[in-house]
Amino acid sequence: MAEQKKDQVAKVSATDKKPNESKDAQKETKPASGAKPEVKSVAAKDSDAKPSGGESKKAKSSDGKGVLKPLKLSVNKTRLKKKYDKEIIPFLMKTFSYKNVNQVPKLVKIVINMGLGEDKDNAKSIQTAQNELTQIAGQKAVLTKAKGSVANFKVREGMTIGAKVTLRDERMYTFFDKFVSICLPRVRDFRGVSSKSFDGRGNYALGIKEQLIFPEISYDQVDRVRGFDICFITTAKSDEEARELLKAMGMPFKA
Repeated sequence: MAEQKKDQVAKVSATDKKPNESKDAQKETKPASGAKPEVKSVAAKDSDAKPSGGESKKAKSSDGKGVLKPLKLSVNKTRLKKKYDKEIIPFLMKTFSYKNVNQVPKLVKIVINMGLGEDKDNAKSIQTAQNELTQIAGQKAVLTKAKGSVANFKVREGMTIGAKVTLRDERMYTFFDKFVSICLPRVRDFRGVSSKSFDGRGNYALGIKEQLIFPEISYDQVDRVRGFDICFITTAKSDEEARELLKAMGMPFKA
């Protein structure tokens, strides 16, 4: 009987220990009420398997895919610009004994100006002239307004009296090359341009009587003949330097 009682007591003690052990295990797994549980998020698990967003962006940027790049202008130099850098600069440095490359004169801009005083009352004719000048220059022409009223010419302030275009950099060199090599040879009885049209500060100006010398203008689509002025602005300090610069670039001056 004593042995049976001992076996029963042992079984009861064993059953009492099991729930206590399970409670202790739960205590170990569950955090305290005051402390925050350590939560390992799904994103953290995924970060172990997949690269982070920053790494993927770096990888894309290194490959050059999926990354927006700033717009850059074309670096290709025109034929005249290459000639200026390789031939004209050394020639002018030798001719005028310049000590620094920055002293060499260069072409800054070309301004094309067309007067529309006769067409000031005809909006359609003004629009046609603006389109022709845009085709010639390869750049949008800007209409010029009268700054004041002149009764003798029947001009009121703000009235459209002309159009102009200012060319710089690549478009300037392209226009100059086209003008010298294609347009001037198409002038009737052309014997060269005058070498006396300098303003004393290194700038040169000449007038064109007909816009038909430019290949962009079709003879059948012209409503009337229009002329315009072309000004070549340089950094030359004297007319002699500007003349040698334009002559080296291909301007055909009279002998």
